[in-house]
Amino acid sequence: MLTSCASWRNGQGVKQAGSMVDYLYPDAKTPPAMTPSVVQLKPPVRVGIAFVPGKGWGNGLPEAAQMKLLQRVRDSFSQHPYIGKIEIIPTQYMRPNGGFTNLEQVARMFDVEVVTLLSYDQVQFNDSDALSMLYWTIVGAYVIQGDRYDVQTMVDASVFDVKSHKLLFRAPGTSQIKGSATMAGLSEKTRDARTKGYEAAVDELIPRLQSELDSFRERIKNDSNYKIENKQGYKGGGAMGWISLALVAMLAGVAYAVRRRA
Repeated sequence: MLTSCASWRNGQGVKQAGSMVDYLYPDAKTPPAMTPSVVQLKPPVRVGIAFVPGKGWGNGLPEAAQMKLLQRVRDSFSQHPYIGKIEIIPTQYMRPNGGFTNLEQVARMFDVEVVTLLSYDQVQFNDSDALSMLYWTIVGAYVIQGDRYDVQTMVDASVFDVKSHKLLFRAPGTSQIKGSATMAGLSEKTRDARTKGYEAAVDELIPRLQSELDSFRERIKNDSNYKIENKQGYKGGGAMGWISLALVAMLAGVAYAVRRRA
């Protein structure tokens, strides 16, 4: 009976990972040489968002869960006027170990200039306490919380300019979820904990990504490695935005004065 109970139990843990380095530099034996180049950004910038493909069948989040998280990241970008369309790139277009060749193919297919790659690393640890001895009974497997689990998750967003292959900025998010379960319910509870781990990590990632985006905008104003050239028809924000607001306020004041005089 002890042997049977042990065979039912999950292993010591589960690991899921999708590495940005493995995806972009699959054959690198040494760090890639960084050639100096001027990055040209043309607001409103067209952005793609995608999860890095994991290694092995079934590694990582299901496609539906990935799309849900990607939509949340997309919504955090969409509030900025200097960002144009934002395309969510399904995982099936991302080839494992595809490198920048695959990234460029995807960028052309979805007509984007900048791609945000979400890499991830999640580890689930399983442990058992003394109550596991009560698994000797079938009823105990359903009512005794003898299994403990700890799910640690990291999601990292790295924003790349596709043409120059340059990393513009990045932001991480982490989470840790602990709990316990019966032997019969361990699989379901840990699967739910892994999903919540990704969601919590993205909760932490989004405000950090916003902060890094704001810092990047300020940094490139005085950086000769970046050239900003607005697309035709785009007037930009910043000072012009404040001028427009001032003009609107002035016109509203004039209209109010005219109405009072009338």
